[in-house]
Amino acid sequence: MKIPIYQIDAFTQKLFGGNPAAVCHLPHWLDDQTLQNIAIENNLAETAYFVKKDEIYEIRWFMPHDEIDLCGHATLASAYVIFNYIDPSITEITFSSKSGLLKAKKEDNGAITLDFPSRPPVAIEIPSQVHKALNVKPLSTYAARDLIITLSSEKEILNATLDLNLLKELPYLCIIITAKGQDVDFVSRVFDANATILPEDPVTGSAHASLVPFWAEKLNKTKLLAQQLSTRRGEIQCAIKGDRVFLSGYSVPYLIGEIDI
Repeated sequence: MKIPIYQIDAFTQKLFGGNPAAVCHLPHWLDDQTLQNIAIENNLAETAYFVKKDEIYEIRWFMPHDEIDLCGHATLASAYVIFNYIDPSITEITFSSKSGLLKAKKEDNGAITLDFPSRPPVAIEIPSQVHKALNVKPLSTYAARDLIITLSSEKEILNATLDLNLLKELPYLCIIITAKGQDVDFVSRVFDANATILPEDPVTGSAHASLVPFWAEKLNKTKLLAQQLSTRRGEIQCAIKGDRVFLSGYSVPYLIGEIDI
Protein backbone atom coordinates (compact mmCIF):
# COMPACT_ATOMS: atom_id res chain seq x y z
CA MET A 1 0.00 0.00 0.00
CA LYS A 2 1.37 3.41 -0.97
CA ILE A 3 0.30 6.46 1.04
CA PRO A 4 0.91 10.03 -0.23
CA ILE A 5 2.87 12.08 2.30
CA TYR A 6 3.57 15.79 2.33
CA GLN A 7 5.81 17.79 4.64
CA ILE A 8 4.65 21.37 5.02
CA ASP A 9 6.11 24.29 6.95
CA ALA A 10 3.07 25.95 8.55
CA PHE A 11 2.56 29.51 9.84
CA THR A 12 5.36 30.86 7.69
CA GLN A 13 5.98 32.35 4.24
CA LYS A 14 9.53 31.01 3.95
CA LEU A 15 10.97 27.53 3.80
CA PHE A 16 12.58 26.30 7.02
CA GLY A 17 10.42 28.66 9.05
CA GLY A 18 7.26 28.10 11.06
CA ASN A 19 6.35 24.60 12.22
CA PRO A 20 6.88 21.50 10.04
CA ALA A 21 4.10 18.93 9.87
CA ALA A 22 3.72 15.67 7.99
CA VAL A 23 0.38 15.17 6.23
CA CYS A 24 -0.90 11.80 5.02
CA HIS A 25 -3.92 11.48 2.72
CA LEU A 26 -5.48 8.09 3.49
CA PRO A 27 -8.06 6.23 1.39
CA HIS A 28 -9.46 4.77 4.62
CA TRP A 29 -8.48 4.63 8.26
CA LEU A 30 -5.59 2.36 9.20
CA ASP A 31 -5.22 0.80 12.64
CA ASP A 32 -4.00 3.11 15.40
CA GLN A 33 -0.66 1.35 15.85
CA THR A 34 0.22 1.87 12.18
CA LEU A 35 -0.69 5.55 12.48
CA GLN A 36 1.48 5.84 15.57
CA ASN A 37 4.37 4.02 13.89
CA ILE A 38 4.29 6.39 10.92
CA ALA A 39 4.38 9.35 13.32
CA ILE A 40 7.35 7.81 15.12
CA GLU A 41 9.13 7.26 11.81
CA ASN A 42 8.43 10.83 10.65
CA ASN A 43 9.82 12.14 13.95
CA LEU A 44 8.08 15.49 13.65
CA ALA A 45 6.01 17.22 16.32
CA GLU A 46 2.84 16.12 14.49
CA THR A 47 1.71 13.89 11.69
CA ALA A 48 -1.81 14.62 10.46
CA TYR A 49 -4.00 12.03 8.74
CA PHE A 50 -7.22 12.73 6.90
CA VAL A 51 -9.87 10.63 5.16
CA LYS A 52 -12.64 12.13 3.04
CA LYS A 53 -16.16 11.05 4.01
CA ASP A 54 -18.83 12.61 1.79
CA GLU A 55 -18.13 16.37 1.91
CA ILE A 56 -16.20 16.31 5.20
CA TYR A 57 -12.60 15.36 5.92
CA GLU A 58 -12.04 13.34 9.08
CA ILE A 59 -8.73 14.38 10.63
CA ARG A 60 -6.49 13.01 13.40
CA TRP A 61 -3.10 14.13 14.73
CA PHE A 62 -0.32 12.01 16.18
CA MET A 63 2.80 13.09 18.01
CA PRO A 64 5.65 10.54 18.09
CA HIS A 65 4.48 9.43 21.53
CA ASP A 66 0.68 9.77 21.39
CA GLU A 67 -2.44 11.00 19.61
CA ILE A 68 -3.65 14.49 20.57
CA ASP A 69 -7.07 16.13 20.52
CA LEU A 70 -6.25 19.30 18.55
CA CYS A 71 -3.36 20.59 16.45
CA GLY A 72 -3.27 23.92 14.67
CA HIS A 73 -0.19 23.81 12.45
CA ALA A 74 -0.89 20.29 11.15
CA THR A 75 -4.49 21.31 10.36
CA LEU A 76 -3.20 24.36 8.49
CA ALA A 77 -0.77 22.08 6.63
CA SER A 78 -3.57 19.60 5.83
CA ALA A 79 -5.77 22.39 4.47
CA TYR A 80 -2.85 23.61 2.34
CA VAL A 81 -2.46 20.10 0.88
CA ILE A 82 -6.17 19.79 0.08
CA PHE A 83 -6.43 23.26 -1.44
CA ASN A 84 -3.28 22.90 -3.56
CA TYR A 85 -2.96 19.22 -4.44
CA ILE A 86 -6.25 17.39 -3.90
CA ASP A 87 -9.12 19.74 -4.71
CA PRO A 88 -7.96 23.19 -5.92
CA SER A 89 -11.54 24.07 -6.93
CA ILE A 90 -12.74 24.53 -3.34
CA THR A 91 -12.14 27.44 -0.98
CA GLU A 92 -13.53 26.02 2.29
CA ILE A 93 -13.02 22.73 4.12
CA THR A 94 -14.84 21.18 7.04
CA PHE A 95 -12.84 18.81 9.21
CA SER A 96 -14.38 16.37 11.69
CA SER A 97 -12.11 15.82 14.70
CA LYS A 98 -11.91 14.85 18.35
CA SER A 99 -12.44 18.55 19.09
CA GLY A 100 -15.60 18.77 16.99
CA LEU A 101 -16.03 20.39 13.60
CA LEU A 102 -13.18 22.61 12.43
CA LYS A 103 -13.10 24.74 9.30
CA ALA A 104 -10.44 26.08 6.99
CA LYS A 105 -10.94 28.91 4.48
CA LYS A 106 -8.62 29.89 1.65
CA GLU A 107 -8.18 33.67 1.64
CA ASP A 108 -7.61 35.83 -1.44
CA ASN A 109 -4.10 36.73 -0.23
CA GLY A 110 -3.00 33.08 -0.08
CA ALA A 111 -3.37 32.70 3.67
CA ILE A 112 -5.61 30.06 5.23
CA THR A 113 -7.90 30.83 8.18
CA LEU A 114 -8.71 28.11 10.68
CA ASP A 115 -11.96 28.15 12.68
CA PHE A 116 -11.27 26.46 16.03
CA PRO A 117 -13.08 26.14 19.36
CA SER A 118 -12.17 28.77 21.93
CA ARG A 119 -10.72 27.31 25.13
CA PRO A 120 -10.57 30.12 27.70
CA PRO A 121 -8.13 29.31 30.50
CA VAL A 122 -9.01 29.62 34.18
CA ALA A 123 -6.78 31.31 36.76
CA ILE A 124 -5.08 28.90 39.16
CA GLU A 125 -2.52 29.19 41.93
CA ILE A 126 1.01 29.08 40.55
CA PRO A 127 2.22 25.46 40.93
CA SER A 128 5.30 25.13 43.09
CA GLN A 129 7.06 23.30 40.24
CA VAL A 130 6.76 26.41 38.07
CA HIS A 131 8.63 28.57 40.59
CA LYS A 132 11.43 26.00 40.67
CA ALA A 133 11.56 25.38 36.92
CA LEU A 134 11.70 28.99 35.66
CA ASN A 135 14.72 31.27 35.80
CA VAL A 136 12.40 34.32 36.02
CA LYS A 137 9.49 35.16 38.28
CA PRO A 138 6.07 34.07 36.97
CA LEU A 139 3.29 36.61 37.41
CA SER A 140 0.30 34.26 37.20
CA THR A 141 -0.85 30.92 35.80
CA TYR A 142 -3.97 29.86 33.94
CA ALA A 143 -5.10 26.39 32.97
CA ALA A 144 -7.02 24.80 30.11
CA ARG A 145 -5.65 21.83 28.17
CA ASP A 146 -2.33 23.67 28.46
CA LEU A 147 -0.75 25.61 31.33
CA ILE A 148 -0.29 29.31 30.60
CA ILE A 149 2.36 31.21 32.58
CA THR A 150 2.45 34.99 32.27
CA LEU A 151 5.73 36.89 32.45
CA SER A 152 6.36 40.61 32.63
CA SER A 153 7.84 41.35 29.20
CA GLU A 154 8.78 40.10 25.75
CA LYS A 155 12.42 40.24 26.81
CA GLU A 156 11.71 37.82 29.65
CA ILE A 157 9.98 35.46 27.22
CA LEU A 158 13.05 35.48 24.98
CA ASN A 159 15.49 34.92 27.83
CA ALA A 160 13.44 32.45 29.86
CA THR A 161 14.75 28.96 30.52
CA LEU A 162 12.75 26.10 31.97
CA ASP A 163 13.83 22.91 33.67
CA LEU A 164 11.21 20.75 31.98
CA ASN A 165 12.09 17.73 34.11
CA LEU A 166 10.43 19.53 37.01
CA LEU A 167 7.21 19.97 35.00
CA LYS A 168 6.72 16.43 33.67
CA GLU A 169 4.17 15.49 36.31
CA LEU A 170 1.89 18.48 35.72
CA PRO A 171 -1.40 17.44 34.03
CA TYR A 172 -1.01 19.61 30.93
CA LEU A 173 -0.06 18.86 27.34
CA CYS A 174 1.89 22.09 26.79
CA ILE A 175 3.60 24.62 29.02
CA ILE A 176 3.15 28.13 27.59
CA ILE A 177 4.94 31.29 28.64
CA THR A 178 3.43 34.53 27.36
CA ALA A 179 3.61 38.31 27.69
CA LYS A 180 2.38 41.45 25.97
CA GLY A 181 4.38 42.06 22.80
CA GLN A 182 6.38 45.09 21.73
CA ASP A 183 5.45 45.10 18.03
CA VAL A 184 2.60 42.57 18.18
CA ASP A 185 -0.27 42.15 20.62
CA PHE A 186 1.24 39.20 22.47
CA VAL A 187 4.16 36.81 22.28
CA SER A 188 4.65 33.29 23.54
CA ARG A 189 6.85 30.23 23.64
CA VAL A 190 5.46 26.71 23.97
CA PHE A 191 7.07 23.63 25.52
CA ASP A 192 6.20 19.95 25.89
CA ALA A 193 7.81 18.51 29.00
CA ASN A 194 7.19 14.96 27.78
CA ALA A 195 8.30 15.38 24.16
CA THR A 196 10.44 12.66 22.64
CA ILE A 197 11.95 15.14 20.15
CA LEU A 198 12.69 18.86 20.57
CA PRO A 199 10.91 20.11 23.72
CA GLU A 200 10.11 23.58 22.32
CA ASP A 201 7.42 23.72 19.65
CA PRO A 202 8.08 26.31 16.90
CA VAL A 203 4.52 27.60 16.26
CA THR A 204 1.59 26.07 18.11
CA GLY A 205 -1.85 26.80 16.69
CA SER A 206 -3.78 24.81 19.28
CA ALA A 207 -2.16 26.77 22.13
CA HIS A 208 -3.75 29.89 20.65
CA ALA A 209 -7.20 28.40 21.23
CA SER A 210 -6.51 29.47 24.83
CA LEU A 211 -4.09 32.35 24.29
CA VAL A 212 -6.50 34.27 22.04
CA PRO A 213 -9.44 34.42 24.48
CA PHE A 214 -7.00 35.18 27.31
CA TRP A 215 -5.35 38.14 25.55
CA ALA A 216 -8.58 39.31 23.91
CA GLU A 217 -10.02 39.87 27.37
CA LYS A 218 -6.81 41.41 28.73
CA LEU A 219 -6.39 43.83 25.82
CA ASN A 220 -10.10 44.35 25.12
CA LYS A 221 -9.61 43.46 21.45
CA THR A 222 -11.21 40.90 19.14
CA LYS A 223 -8.45 40.97 16.51
CA LEU A 224 -4.87 40.35 17.55
CA LEU A 225 -1.46 39.67 16.04
CA ALA A 226 0.56 36.99 17.81
CA GLN A 227 4.16 35.93 17.47
CA GLN A 228 5.74 32.74 18.80
CA LEU A 229 9.35 33.47 19.69
CA SER A 230 10.91 30.10 18.89
CA THR A 231 14.08 29.81 16.80
CA ARG A 232 12.01 29.22 13.64
CA ARG A 233 9.51 31.96 14.57
CA GLY A 234 5.96 32.32 13.34
CA GLU A 235 3.17 34.87 13.22
CA ILE A 236 -0.54 34.19 13.55
CA GLN A 237 -3.31 36.65 12.74
CA CYS A 238 -5.94 35.93 15.40
CA ALA A 239 -9.56 36.81 15.96
CA ILE A 240 -12.30 35.73 18.33
CA LYS A 241 -16.05 35.67 17.90
CA GLY A 242 -18.23 34.06 20.53
CA ASP A 243 -16.92 30.60 21.32
CA ARG A 244 -14.70 30.36 18.21
CA VAL A 245 -11.16 31.53 17.50
CA PHE A 246 -9.83 32.23 14.01
CA LEU A 247 -6.15 31.66 13.23
CA SER A 248 -4.73 32.82 9.89
CA GLY A 249 -1.36 31.94 8.43
CA TYR A 250 0.60 30.80 5.41
CA SER A 251 2.28 27.51 4.54
CA VAL A 252 5.22 26.45 2.39
CA PRO A 253 5.70 22.93 0.94
CA TYR A 254 8.95 21.12 1.70
CA LEU A 255 8.50 17.65 0.21
CA ILE A 256 6.03 15.33 -1.49
CA GLY A 257 6.50 11.57 -1.46
CA GLU A 258 5.02 8.16 -0.73
CA ILE A 259 5.07 5.82 2.22
CA ASP A 260 5.27 2.15 1.21
CA ILE A 261 3.55 -0.08 3.79
